[in-house]
Amino acid sequence: MAGSKNVFGIFMVQMMFLALFFSHADGKGLKVGFYKKSCPQAEDIVYKVISDVMAVAPSLSGPLLRMHFHDCFIRGCDGSILLDSPTKQSEKFSAPNLSLRGFNIIDRVKLALEKACPGVVSCADISAIVARDVTVATKGPYWEVETGRRDGKVSLVAEPSTPITGLPPFFSNINILKQSFGLRGLNVKDLVVLSGGHTIGMSPCSSFNDRLYNFTGKGDMDPTMDPNYIARLKLKCKPGDQTTLAELDPGSFKTFDDSYFKLVTKRRGLLQSDAALLDDPETRAYMVQATSHGSTFFKDFGVSMVKMGRIGVLTGSQGEVRKVCTKTN
Repeated sequence: MAGSKNVFGIFMVQMMFLALFFSHADGKGLKVGFYKKSCPQAEDIVYKVISDVMAVAPSLSGPLLRMHFHDCFIRGCDGSILLDSPTKQSEKFSAPNLSLRGFNIIDRVKLALEKACPGVVSCADISAIVARDVTVATKGPYWEVETGRRDGKVSLVAEPSTPITGLPPFFSNINILKQSFGLRGLNVKDLVVLSGGHTIGMSPCSSFNDRLYNFTGKGDMDPTMDPNYIARLKLKCKPGDQTTLAELDPGSFKTFDDSYFKLVTKRRGLLQSDAALLDDPETRAYMVQATSHGSTFFKDFGVSMVKMGRIGVLTGSQGEVRKVCTKTN
């Protein structure tokens, strides 16, 4: 019992800390065109590198978009997810981040920017701009990215794995999702809109295998999932498969569109956290609207991405501008 009380106490301290931290995370100091004088070609350089990458490796669009999300939800949008650790004690080595790819692409962008404008553009800003550019490259919406973030110096492996205060896990129910997003100043609409980012990318079978083979520990399937969809997934993912990847949005996982919402409403959301969006009246209503004539999804996605990009930012004299994204100066 004492141990349970200690765990609860630690959890409450984490919640209080994050609530205080994110309450000051309003994006103050960020603006569109922050590098207009110090590095006027910054966004053009990022665009050129990403265009070249997408021409040969379009499957990196999903991971690079997710990277910005994973960064912002831990310590805010400070580039901490990019830091390496010789003992594997930084965020990128946490279980929720092991499926991310494209760190070398961020390094490639940073190298190009350092050649043009040494020590000017932060890795945190690079991640935000790249997220926009891979979205556009997959036929998604364009939005003006606010810049001016500085890079954090702390990255801890344990933080992303903590439910609610860390990254919301793939098995989250709607209450956990709402708490996690709410803690960061994001509302229910932001939750469902940003979930729409699952229209591109893939997920390892390990993230949904239980839904196919052992949902409640009795060798059963998830009853909320379309059985025909389950049958198709079983052809790809065998029990215990940890490595095979499945499309989050079958048929158009390289194209940013509204088909994710169509699939989820047909009970074909790949992850439990996708299916959970049907359990809230507001998220369910948005999914229906997102697939209808006059959908505002593309516009809304840009708005929510800007809002997410303000979480816990370091600006002014805070943090640093790393010369290399994988290590502090």
